[in-house]
Amino acid sequence: MSSLDPVAVFRTEAAECLEAIEAGLLDLNHDLENKDLVDAVFRGLHTLKGSGAMFGFEALAAFTHHCETAFDRVRKGEVSATAELVAAVLAAQDHMRALVEQPDADHGDAGQKLLTQLQAAVGGKAEANEAAAPVAAASAVAPAAPAKKTTTWRIRFSLPANAMANGTNPLGLLDELRDLGECTVRANTSGIPPLNDLIPTELYVSWEVVLTSEQDRSAIDDVFIFVLDDMELDVQEIAGLQAGVAEAKNETAPVIPVPAAPVAVATAPAAAPEFRPVEAVPVKREAQAPAQAAPQAKAQENVRVPAERLDELMDRVGELVIAQSRLSQLASSSSDIALRSVSEEIERLSGELRDTMMVLRMVPVGTLFSRFRRLVHDLARETGKVIELVTEGETTEVDKTVIERLADPLVHLVRNSIDHGLEPPAERLGAGKTEAGTVTLSARQSGGEVIISITDDGRGINRERVRAKAESSGLIAPGQPLSDQELLQLIFAPGFSTAAQITNLSGRGVGMDVVKKTVDALRGAIEIVSLPGQGSEVSLRIPLTLAIIDGLLVRVGSGRYVIPLSAVEECLELSLEEDLRSRGRSFISLRDSLVPFLRLRDLFRTGTKPDVHQKVVVISTGTERVGLVVDQIIGDHQTVIKSMSKLHNDVATFSGATILGDGSVALILDVGHLVAAGQQQEAQLRVAG
Repeated sequence: MSSLDPVAVFRTEAAECLEAIEAGLLDLNHDLENKDLVDAVFRGLHTLKGSGAMFGFEALAAFTHHCETAFDRVRKGEVSATAELVAAVLAAQDHMRALVEQPDADHGDAGQKLLTQLQAAVGGKAEANEAAAPVAAASAVAPAAPAKKTTTWRIRFSLPANAMANGTNPLGLLDELRDLGECTVRANTSGIPPLNDLIPTELYVSWEVVLTSEQDRSAIDDVFIFVLDDMELDVQEIAGLQAGVAEAKNETAPVIPVPAAPVAVATAPAAAPEFRPVEAVPVKREAQAPAQAAPQAKAQENVRVPAERLDELMDRVGELVIAQSRLSQLASSSSDIALRSVSEEIERLSGELRDTMMVLRMVPVGTLFSRFRRLVHDLARETGKVIELVTEGETTEVDKTVIERLADPLVHLVRNSIDHGLEPPAERLGAGKTEAGTVTLSARQSGGEVIISITDDGRGINRERVRAKAESSGLIAPGQPLSDQELLQLIFAPGFSTAAQITNLSGRGVGMDVVKKTVDALRGAIEIVSLPGQGSEVSLRIPLTLAIIDGLLVRVGSGRYVIPLSAVEECLELSLEEDLRSRGRSFISLRDSLVPFLRLRDLFRTGTKPDVHQKVVVISTGTERVGLVVDQIIGDHQTVIKSMSKLHNDVATFSGATILGDGSVALILDVGHLVAAGQQQEAQLRVAG
């Protein structure tokens, strides 16, 4: 049985912690007076620092300490939260991520530059020597505060029995208390059972600390902030330092020295006699039991599984579906009732397993949308534009593979909307718009597809510039007639760009080409709507999953093909007489509207005669519809998608293949390509007519 690499686990949890910190910072940037957000960011930085130190990421812990100190000053009201502070910590967060991924790499003076930016954001004065030690930088970030009233506190605390097993180090808590001021620590060992009953992983010791500090009660609570829910903590203020000292002297039990750094008791047997009973601090084991059980049960609700294992399991489920299809075919041709019964049971179980597996692979689109908040924040500062990001439909779920492959295309689309679409504030005000431009990311499910839209309220796409650029680049002939959608789709051509000059955002004409290629590889489609002076909307229509889909199995000539069921609207019968009558026009009348159709027999050049009773399968993508003429509709089919080989990459009619129950191969039709071909045929017929 393989064990998890603790460093790999830390890196995963650190990435989640950094994402939470980034989200808190971006929220805080819109509401700088929100104390809850300040506390949330502080807790995230505190967690990252503590975890980094625990797993040996000392550089990360030391660097994060400065950011934590800055936010601690904000929490205490010494400085105000500002946009500059948020920007400084966001930039520092990128350095933290680098320290997590490459702790031993040479990062140069990047850290010191960020600390200088951070100290400027909190009102500190620049150090005379920028290469000063981290301690000097920390003191620059948090200059000494005026003298405060000294208070003596008595702190009694006990942790759950499973605290150390869950990663909590009591010695670390004591070290943090020492950092607050002068303190005396006593360990209560009365709860330690006889050796035969002792469980090595459980904690039986509680502590009493007398602390003299200039800090207030909140600083003490911050020490226990991450274990407060599961422990017993009693903090009392002692009236004056002398009272605390006198009380300490009157105690009958000796002071127990507690090491400042973690030391295994087993390696220091000489220290064992020092652990003698002292005045008991009540430790209510019975009362703690329910509190301990709740967190443990909660922790078992989620299990972290490597994505590769899900992919492998998905492949196995796909093979099972193919084997089940073959079994069903054999059972249908057999008169054995028992075989048919077993086949139906396996079909039901494999269907449930397939559905469960598909749900496991689904992740909310919000995990993708959240990445763009930082991008928009940085682009707003870079371009000087005022930008508001709005997200809708974050709970819409898509296959994890689709999410991963959509990340880069959406980055290009968002950057394009900000650079080409949104106007500068002065231009927007002159056009009667608000100073802030809005970019909206939305997602919704439509059948077996998810539609992700990027909308802006900017200037819209200049069609004349697009045509002029396309003609000068040789993409179209001068004066070539194009529909509005065909003209707008030219922006996705390789190397196409209308930018006057190359900038960090655009101008090289490679970004939108990447979008087109990725969406095509996902068997998706792109739709564009743009109104001059009002903005643009780019919609990506993407299949919910790339693994197993419900399909409609049809026959054309002697070959069998699969049409994704999510795209099928209805099926009609086309008699031989109607087929002959419609030749030359290829339209059918469907509820007072004409729908173009394609004869797949001619498209695939089967060389066979049409069946007497042909069928028309009406498919659609968005508002566009087209009919596909087939010889026979065989029925529904659970389709396990297999990728086409590299030799067939240029065959746009098919998006993949699947294996049927008899072992033969059926090609999966590319609905988007066929609809586009049908609409193009319709346009040509209308021009000819």
